[in-house]
Amino acid sequence: MDNFYGDETPVAAFATPPGNSALTLIRCSGKDAIDMAVSVFSAPEKLKQAKGNTVLHGWIVAANEKIDEVLISVFHAPKSYTGEDSLDISCHGGPSAGRAVMETLKKSGFRDALPGEFTFRAFMNGKLDLTRSESVMELVSAKTDTGRRHAINRLSGALETEINNIKKLLVEVLSGAEIFLDYSEDEIGADAKADTGDEAAGRLPGQKLAREALVRLKKLAASWQRERIYQEGILAVIAGRPNAGKSSLFNALLREDRSIVTEIPGTTRDWIEAWVSIEGIPVRLADTAGLRESADPIEKIGVERSRKLLDEADLILYLIDGVEGITGEDRDFITINNEQNLLLIWNKADVAANTTGNNFAVLSVSAKTGEGIAELGRAIAATIETQADTAADKAHNLQTAALGSTRQKNLIEAACAALQESLRLAEQEEPLDIIAPLLREAVNSLGEITGEVSTADILEEMFSKFCVGK
Repeated sequence: MDNFYGDETPVAAFATPPGNSALTLIRCSGKDAIDMAVSVFSAPEKLKQAKGNTVLHGWIVAANEKIDEVLISVFHAPKSYTGEDSLDISCHGGPSAGRAVMETLKKSGFRDALPGEFTFRAFMNGKLDLTRSESVMELVSAKTDTGRRHAINRLSGALETEINNIKKLLVEVLSGAEIFLDYSEDEIGADAKADTGDEAAGRLPGQKLAREALVRLKKLAASWQRERIYQEGILAVIAGRPNAGKSSLFNALLREDRSIVTEIPGTTRDWIEAWVSIEGIPVRLADTAGLRESADPIEKIGVERSRKLLDEADLILYLIDGVEGITGEDRDFITINNEQNLLLIWNKADVAANTTGNNFAVLSVSAKTGEGIAELGRAIAATIETQADTAADKAHNLQTAALGSTRQKNLIEAACAALQESLRLAEQEEPLDIIAPLLREAVNSLGEITGEVSTADILEEMFSKFCVGK
């Protein structure tokens, strides 16, 4: 029978990949998980009687054969990550010991955990809502400290709290509307609309609360563009004429020698890339071949590949050779790419001061000595963040709730659209019986974000993208 999310069968999985390390951790969870592990532990009575949040030392055994010496951390339901009886088994590292322990556990009745199944069980047992469940995988895949802090903010419940607060406002508006639908205005009384806090309620009691909810929803929607950058990063391409110092700048930003640097123009024949954290933003940095016409067939291919990469770039770092100054080729490139996000960099500032005057806004650096590199990093971050900034979200604050996934963004936008339409109809004094369903739609969209409203298919699709062991 195929395994499926939602059963209570004890499961096991590597929480750390087996390999050359001091320890390998295997996580087990499920109904009767502790009783099942008793059959393969050298001190069965101690494990049976162990209190929660305690650690036991012993051996995993099979048919009187010692498999590995281990430490077992014991967790009793509901005080565990999953809300079930759970065990964390610390084995010796290396490719063999952990796998032997895992095989022993499976023979005793444990099955392989599905991707994300531990977090799925935590959600189903009320330990995490969906926003915090998603933040677990965000934390695992965070590329920078800033991305990690943003994920921790969601794991701590900031987004869940804000969504629940907005939903509370909408539920109050919806309940007021439904009261007016169920009873006549004469039965409710003349002061009923005044109790909603509206000076001019029109056809929708609680319009003031609905407008407040809409403002907060729009702020959340605006946060995704910035959060996406911290999660996924951006592609920044270093471009310029041959010998402008592109490879030297690449190495300076990486703080290591990755690109070959010589004084011979055309040394870089193809682009290379590496991930780097710039002011907390993950940047996929690419060093490209010098842009020029060439008769060399190999260099020509490199230049063509570089131009294709520039078309994909989120940010272009265009280097000007400070010794030669701005040439006609530089001016042509700047003119053609002036609508893209373009940072102009005056390189070799240690031997050639910036003489461009007011013609171009350039940053002066020396990729050779490191002069201006820190300032360049700040300028790169500022340019990237400006792309993500909107009127609704000019400055990110880690204390402010922000979205962490495309799924959340789509549902927030759906809630916004339904709420905006309900307010539009209310202003036109349309009947409440066509306004109330829109309010209910907005409430349900918010409930789907946290998991209060969900289906098995949606949950399986979401958790199947997690890594095994989480």
